[in-house]
Order: sequence, then C-alpha cells, then structure tokens
Amino acid sequence: MNKSGNQGGPLLLGIDLGTSRTMILSNRGARASVRSVVGYPKDIIGVKLMHHAHMIGEEALKRQSYLDIHYPLEDGVLKEANDQAAEAAKLLIEHAISLANPQPGDQVYGVLGVPARASMFNKNQLLKITQEVLDLSMVVSEPFMAAYAIDQLNNSIIIDIGAGTTDICAMKGTIPGVDEQVTSFKAGNYIDLVLENLIRENYPAVQMTNNLARKIKEQYAFVGESKEDIVVTLRVAGKPGSYNLTREVKTACETIVTEIVEQLQSLIMVFDPEDQEEALTNIFLTGGGSRIRGVEALIMEGMKEYGPVQVRQVPDPDFCGGLGALKLAMELPPKYWEQVGQVSNKAAK
Repeated sequence: MNKSGNQGGPLLLGIDLGTSRTMILSNRGARASVRSVVGYPKDIIGVKLMHHAHMIGEEALKRQSYLDIHYPLEDGVLKEANDQAAEAAKLLIEHAISLANPQPGDQVYGVLGVPARASMFNKNQLLKITQEVLDLSMVVSEPFMAAYAIDQLNNSIIIDIGAGTTDICAMKGTIPGVDEQVTSFKAGNYIDLVLENLIRENYPAVQMTNNLARKIKEQYAFVGESKEDIVVTLRVAGKPGSYNLTREVKTACETIVTEIVEQLQSLIMVFDPEDQEEALTNIFLTGGGSRIRGVEALIMEGMKEYGPVQVRQVPDPDFCGGLGALKLAMELPPKYWEQVGQVSNKAAK
C-alpha cells in the first residue's frame, strides 16, 4: 500500500491535450473532458460576477461577454512562451488532473499527447509545466497514442483530426520517426473560420461569430452529399430568420479533405512496397473531426487510384488518444518511458 492509502501504486493518467478540448483518463476509472479555455475577468465587475480570479472550460465560454478568453494550447501546443500563456496552460492542466480525483500523498504519473510534429521547444515548455504538477510525465505524439489504443502498431495509418491540427502517422512496428508523421493546420478551427467567412459573404446582414460557426459545424458537419438541407436560425438586426447553410457547411468541411488525401499519397511511400496494400486497408480516423459525416468515403474516393482502400473511424474517437496514453502508462514501466518520448521527473528538479 502506498503512502496515500491506495493499493496498486501511483495514480496513472492519460491526457490528450487539445486546442479545443482536453481529455483525461486514469487507472482508477476517471474519464473526463474539459474545454481547453481559461477566462480572466475583464474588470472589477467580472470579478464580482464570478467570485474567482479565473474560470476554466465551458463555464468560461458561457461568461465570455465579461471575460478575456485564452486558448493556451494553440494548434495543439503551447503558445509562444510568455507568463500569461504559461499560467493559463498550467491552470488548465491542473484542472484536468483534478478531474481524476488524486488523493493526498498520491504519486501522479501522466502520459500526455501533443501533435505529431510538435517542436522540441514546445515539448520542453510543456514538460516544464508538467514538472510542477506531475511527479513523472512523458509527451508522445497524439496519433501514436491512438494507434496504441486500438493495437494498430504495424502497417496502419492514423489520421487524427483535431481542432488545431490534423495529424497523420504511419505505423510500421516501431516508434514513428519524423518522416513517418505529418501535421497540417487545416483542421476543426480552420473549418470554423472558412464557414464563418462563407456565411458572412453569402448573408452579409446576418450576425455571425466564430463561436456560432463552430456550433453549427459541430451539429451539422458533413462532406459529399447531404440527405437533407441544413436550415439554421440566425439573426439579422436582432431578429431571427431561417437560412439554408447546406452549401456553406459542405464547402467548409471539404476544405480539409484535399490536403489529407495529398498527405496520405505522400506518406504511403514510407512503407515498403510489399506492405503498402495492407497499410491502405488499415487507415483509421480519430479526433473530433472524424465525426464529419461522409469523410471516410470522400478520403477513399480520393485514394481510389491506389487500389483497395479502407478508412474506418476508431471506437470512441474523442477519447481514443487519451485511452492510448493511459494504456501506455499502465503497460510500460516508467524506467522505459524515455525510449518512447520526452520525459520530465519532478524528483530530478
């Protein structure tokens, strides 16, 4: 029994740090998500209204009229190093860890996911923060975590469509190297921006915000053919009206698919020729963007010249990366963590 009174050793966490949402799971059964947002009061009235120095997650978004909203994980990694960005990131990570209900005296170990091509600088900045809040932490690429979760570690391709980035990773039975991973910044946030601009362009009188465009995307996102029109209530000069946004949603969502197909066409070349056919039938989609209706079929259509292609959504795409991180933390003894990713140890501080 450890000093916290819990049997089974340290509290192990799998944490998928996302631009839009952060997912956390533990070896003791915790499973939670939080919007990757930190809000600070704009002035003394905001302090009075919220009774706190800051607010995190969905609660912050609900009060954004009187809060300064910060997304500390821009494009899935920490923003350029400055005190406020680092503080917001630390508050977010601390909050995520608290959702796993650590007990007094617990040793807390965490595996954290970052975009496939995150720079060494960003990984080191993240580890500096986690060293303050975790006893042992490791950062690994998000698509690798998803591959680990579903036991697709050889001759497979993982496509992780998040908010800030789309990561594609070729799994060849080893820890993926730089040439076997690609990151694109055309992802969920990019779709939001395109959709917002299309609505503004086609319906200039409509009151439109990026947050409203995101909500429309999250409810209606599709590519290819739609079975029914997307009719949404929007406001002009404060008055509600119905608007058909089928064309706008389709166009915005399809903007990321062309680049995914181009990257797949390039990445398949890293496999040996005799393995390429198998890899093309083992393409898996994860992340929130994998829920875009029709995206599997459109990717397969773009790859049809390469022979048989199979694209499937992973089970539980929102939590798949976090599940892989937790599975890795539970199966790999800490002494081997440095062979997999960058590691920070509080004891070495």
